[in-house]
Amino acid sequence: MPFTLTINGAAYEIDAEPETPLLWILRDNIGLTGTKFGCGIAQCGACTVHIDGQPARACSTTAASAVGRAITTIEGLSEDNSHPVQRAWIEGTVPQCGYCQSGQIMSAAALLDRSPAPTDAEIDSAMAGNLCRCGTYRRIRAAIHRASDLAKS
Repeated sequence: MPFTLTINGAAYEIDAEPETPLLWILRDNIGLTGTKFGCGIAQCGACTVHIDGQPARACSTTAASAVGRAITTIEGLSEDNSHPVQRAWIEGTVPQCGYCQSGQIMSAAALLDRSPAPTDAEIDSAMAGNLCRCGTYRRIRAAIHRASDLAKS
């Protein structure tokens, strides 16, 4: 039975099983491939999106549970990389391989929405569920502080 999802402000009619993970709807049905598949068990954070402004793992969120809610992907954060977190990531050359970075950015953006000037401890806590095999954690933390400054200006 078809259902409608609101993704990055647009309504999409989806014809898929309601239990289908949101990740596959985003990537396969809609073509938004910025949200990555990492572990498939909500442990690595590569698939992080926002649902009603809160970070959520798209690999473990069913499509049916997202009906009637606002879904934002990395593509919806900004069209031109002008979001303060994206600007800070670019400025700080945060990524190495880059695979986890869309999930990192989405978690960081959600953190700054609820805590505009986070401490290192708040950053570490908020980002603990996002793994980076390249180990760019220091650059990620620095970029979050920089994004906080950029958002104020």
